[in-house]
Amino acid sequence: MNYKWLLSGVVLGALGLWITSFTMEATNTEQFCLSCHEMSIPKERLATTLHGNNKHGLQASCSDCHVPKPLLPKLVRKIQAAREVWGHLAGTIDSPEKYTAYRDVMRTRELDRMQANDSAECRNCHNVQQWDLTAQSRSARNKHEDMSNEAKTCVNCHDDVAHPLDDGTDELFGLTSNH
Repeated sequence: MNYKWLLSGVVLGALGLWITSFTMEATNTEQFCLSCHEMSIPKERLATTLHGNNKHGLQASCSDCHVPKPLLPKLVRKIQAAREVWGHLAGTIDSPEKYTAYRDVMRTRELDRMQANDSAECRNCHNVQQWDLTAQSRSARNKHEDMSNEAKTCVNCHDDVAHPLDDGTDELFGLTSNH
């Protein structure tokens, strides 16, 4: 057996894994997301919410909510993101007006994805097992207790938690909301 081929395969495999890992992490940064997307509107919307601005100084990044943590779902999401890169290159949302016109399509696609994975990205930070339901309002407590019985997930009720539709930023950008 020729060990040079085996050694070459191991080295190339390790290099491939390192490049994949490096690329995955580099494309999960907010700096990367904002460099390729026309994201001024959603970034402004996020800044008006508790996920973007709160008394604890914690902020959710784009990848916290839009990229799964486990490797296989992350790879699938990265492949899906190719559509977003194409949208950037094609100019699908390269102005506030185009963004607003296409917002519902993007929003529906993302909510469908999060419903399908039981809001996995929400649950990365919000551990249901650690909630103190007694500290919640009666209405919230009842809804959270019933969530599993009704096969609902976080985004069924909290569908605009990070990017509210009617937060006044449409006016900030001189746009009219579709809602």
